[in-house]
Amino acid sequence: MNPASRPRLLTSSSPDLASAGEILRSGGLVAVPTETVYGLAARADRDESVAAIYAAKGRPSFNPLIVHVADTDAAEAIAHLDARAKALAEAFWPGPLTMVLPLREGAPVAAAVTAGLPTVALRCPAHAVMRAVIAETGLPLAAPSANASGGVSPTSAAHVVASLGGRVDAVIDGGPCEAGLESTIVGLREGGRWQVLRPGPIAADTLAQVLGCAPDPVISQAIEAPGQLASHYAPGKPVRLDADAAEADEFHIGFGPVAGDASLSPTGDLNEAASRLYALLHQGAADSHPRIAIAPVPETGIGAAINDRLRRAAA
Repeated sequence: MNPASRPRLLTSSSPDLASAGEILRSGGLVAVPTETVYGLAARADRDESVAAIYAAKGRPSFNPLIVHVADTDAAEAIAHLDARAKALAEAFWPGPLTMVLPLREGAPVAAAVTAGLPTVALRCPAHAVMRAVIAETGLPLAAPSANASGGVSPTSAAHVVASLGGRVDAVIDGGPCEAGLESTIVGLREGGRWQVLRPGPIAADTLAQVLGCAPDPVISQAIEAPGQLASHYAPGKPVRLDADAAEADEFHIGFGPVAGDASLSPTGDLNEAASRLYALLHQGAADSHPRIAIAPVPETGIGAAINDRLRRAAA
């Protein structure tokens, strides 16, 4: 693959989905829309296919990948699901929840997927196109965000092409992603303990209602799942947070009453803000101003996940 070239652009039609399945079964890379962001998919059971993901993204090999599966039965072929994991799957799968679970011995995943850890991150996506691609391949698919490592995640096919170019064999254009933020990642611990390893569309208090207890307040510093690096989602220029007004050299991303040059949500809708976050970071990166300023966003609900991404973008 040549980074300077363009990938093959596919639609969500049945013939194109069949083509995507063929590329993936043969070991290639296909960017696929999900309800969160576009994922860079490869078959999870082949070392060279997983290695191609790391190479295309420039991703550190110690940063594990999420494996996307069709359903709970497919998940159980890869990991051990206890009663808590099954309850979460019943409540939130298909959907934007990833669980870090004990890897099953002999599981059909390449060693690089887990970065050598005894656990594996699993998700059952809800997006119709991603589900169709999984069904077409009949395989679990490793699929981190389809962008260069550390950069702003893609919520459109154009973002993927701009970031990865010919490092990916094909891109399925399924339109803009609905949620706009990566999945919530939860780690289930022994003794009934659990942690949110990456905030996302499903809030911690919503998970607590299913799990029957609050998350462990002590957060592990080890890298167990994607999105835990201190610097991540970076637009390639300095980012200033909690900015009610912009300085002369800043592209200003507003929210609510702070209008800015472009707004996450003029009405202060946090779900709209989440869906527009990465698109506006891409817009700010392309703007002529050398810096980006972002208006304050409340920490409530999905605002916690938005601010998590913003802090890492500014790190």
